[in-house]
Amino acid sequence: MEIRYGKLFSPILILLLLASFVVIFIALPSNLTRFIVNLKPTFSISLQNLRTKVSGEDDILLAVEHAGDHSNSTLKSEVRKVIKSKEEKREEELARARDSMRKAALGDRRRNLTPSSTSRDGDYFSAEAVYHNPRLFYQSYLEMEKIFKVYVYPDGDLPIVHDGPCKDIYAIEGRFLHEIEYGVGKLRTNDPNAAHVYFLPFSVTWMVKYFYTQPSYDLTPLKQFVSDYVNVISMRHPFWNRTHGADHFMLACHDWGPFAAEGNRFLYNTSIRVLCNANTSEGFNPLKDVSLPEIYLYGGEVSPKLLTPPPDTAPRRYLAFFSGGLHGPIRPILLEHWKNKDSDIAVYEYLTKGMDYYSFMLNSKYCLCPSGHEVASPRIVESIYAECVPVILSNFYVLPFSDVLRWEAFSVQVDVSDIPRLKEILSGIPESKYRKLKNGVRAVRKHFTLNQPAKRFDVFHMILHSIWLRRLNLKFG
Repeated sequence: MEIRYGKLFSPILILLLLASFVVIFIALPSNLTRFIVNLKPTFSISLQNLRTKVSGEDDILLAVEHAGDHSNSTLKSEVRKVIKSKEEKREEELARARDSMRKAALGDRRRNLTPSSTSRDGDYFSAEAVYHNPRLFYQSYLEMEKIFKVYVYPDGDLPIVHDGPCKDIYAIEGRFLHEIEYGVGKLRTNDPNAAHVYFLPFSVTWMVKYFYTQPSYDLTPLKQFVSDYVNVISMRHPFWNRTHGADHFMLACHDWGPFAAEGNRFLYNTSIRVLCNANTSEGFNPLKDVSLPEIYLYGGEVSPKLLTPPPDTAPRRYLAFFSGGLHGPIRPILLEHWKNKDSDIAVYEYLTKGMDYYSFMLNSKYCLCPSGHEVASPRIVESIYAECVPVILSNFYVLPFSDVLRWEAFSVQVDVSDIPRLKEILSGIPESKYRKLKNGVRAVRKHFTLNQPAKRFDVFHMILHSIWLRRLNLKFG
């Protein structure tokens, strides 16, 4: 008897092919990349002509459209639906977060937003006075932990991109970059289509180190690098062009961070710039930009002397202390009036051999924090570590995390014009108020602490929370 294998297996083969197609189609978009690559001959997609690696639905849509085949219209439509669905979901999540925060801000009694004494955040409200609205901040932080996602662009080469300084005065730049790139936190995503914000991981400090020619003061190479990098990002990925960079952020602690950002007008005017040099007279916009605390790490670590401040009952010998060079317009005024003028106010240009900087801080009630060449000063964070009440002497400086923290609850701000009256002002603060200020310093210390790995409510997460707040106010058309 003749067996016709074609007739016997054709229906089975057809069913298997149909089943395979159904499985592949259902798996969209998780297997959409493999699906398109496998159908490359049919759709005539040249991988050499793709503008980027296929990493998400937007990139796949770009690849399909590049093929120029009318038969792709159904696939294009499906991909667009997936993208729109994800965008709508993100905006719905943000709307829900805003509503939850609004209720917390109004003190909605139907919800118990204050942590109990037995919860992991039980000590959170131990010093409510240091927050503008503790319930709002706490709820906002919880919402950030639930949904906020950051995408780090993979483009660019070491050392200028994906690396940064982790020692000395600009250490926060490298420490943040390393934590967001290589840490174990849950806020980073490898799926750009799931992200709320996009990080441009270049280091302005390393640009200065490798590109800048001293003493030219020519910042053109920095601006050119930033311009080139943003151009690459906008050509390889669809996300920058979607909002003109409004949901993108850069981070720089170097004084020249704002000037490097001028390399792209949208980065400067539209994107979130996280800067130590948070100077409103030089274009810093607190509605969209983030003030970054400057943290000086000698050898990459906080001085052991600052890890264990003296007990609260220990007397502090000096009313106020400062030591530093004559940088900028404010310090010369401070030294002119107080250097070697009063035994209660220890003001030095530079300490002599045998005199220890941190010992003075730990032995002073108030630590004077004047701006230098630029507005930020690492003395502010050092003062907080030493539980020495910071005295802010600055013009046009937006203090870090001031959208959440009440700086008046743990610091003293003195106008530059009042520097001659420093002793009168500080000695006139009642002891009871000084104790409250010092307690406030102790309460906010956790928000300025660098941990490795990062911990909840520390400086790394406070920076992200500031970015999160600005993203909440961003609405796509």
